[in-house]
Amino acid sequence: MRKYLFIIAITVGLSAKAQELTLPTFTQYLADNEFVISPVYAGIGDYVKIRANALTQWVGIEDAPDTQTLVGDVRLGQKSGVGALFYNDRNGNTRQIGARLSFAHHLTLDDAKDRFLSFGISYNVNSFRLDINNFDTDGDGVPDTGDPSITDNRSTTNHNFDVGVLFRSGGFYASFNASNILNKDLNVFAINEPNTLRNYYVYTGYRYKKNIRSDFEWEPSVFYQIFESDGRSSTDVNMKVRFWDFEDYYWAGISYRFLNDQFFDPLNVGPMVGMKKGSFYFAYSYQLILNEIQAYSTGTHMVTVGIDIFQGISNCRCMMR
Repeated sequence: MRKYLFIIAITVGLSAKAQELTLPTFTQYLADNEFVISPVYAGIGDYVKIRANALTQWVGIEDAPDTQTLVGDVRLGQKSGVGALFYNDRNGNTRQIGARLSFAHHLTLDDAKDRFLSFGISYNVNSFRLDINNFDTDGDGVPDTGDPSITDNRSTTNHNFDVGVLFRSGGFYASFNASNILNKDLNVFAINEPNTLRNYYVYTGYRYKKNIRSDFEWEPSVFYQIFESDGRSSTDVNMKVRFWDFEDYYWAGISYRFLNDQFFDPLNVGPMVGMKKGSFYFAYSYQLILNEIQAYSTGTHMVTVGIDIFQGISNCRCMMR
């Protein structure tokens, strides 16, 4: 009985996050897949970039969050890019599917010093569904929701926009993204909840090589996220190391995520590895959970596979990653 109560508590606690009608942000962006967090990365690269990602949180807990994404972006002209993202997310008794269509424009500030400024915008569509069938705890065929007004499944479709800006100078980069800038309509759920969806990301880091001939590249980075509705925020502190073999590379890293008022009490921490061989890309990450859920779960797993095709379709330096 205690196990079921625990699962229900987690499901209810996370349903509020699912109702933000957005793609859950974990560490997908660290698998050389920054486009999942901001439209400004659309078309940065002289190839068509495609990535598929599967994220399974809290393995061992029934109905734990499970997310799949498919993304692709490509150069458009010499200084612009377009991209698309599709996702499916299930979290307990909630499910959402959605898509983003993005456009970005990249300006060259100083070609000699590799300084670029990029702007991006995304149109988002999200379909959210609440399934109450599993709330029938006494077997009488009637969902036991505790609210007599909730007698059937609920669903809604939300349309929204993201905007972002990215500055790059040599190995340094910093991006700011505002996600879901429009408010949402909650009448379909008949609940009292703030209708503000906006959340903000800051992602910054530096790619460092000892010298131009070095095969090793170090990349510390920080990802900060804050939600406007309730002020909650979190930070990822990351470190990646790449070994270059001509145009191929292999990398390893670690990520440390915490709530910003609990730096020494991390939500999770874990290693990551990946490789790009020819046009093929693969990455895997494991996140060790460092809270009460650890007693019930073996951790969180993420796999990314991808392909880069039509290499060399742009000769503009602002397209180089």
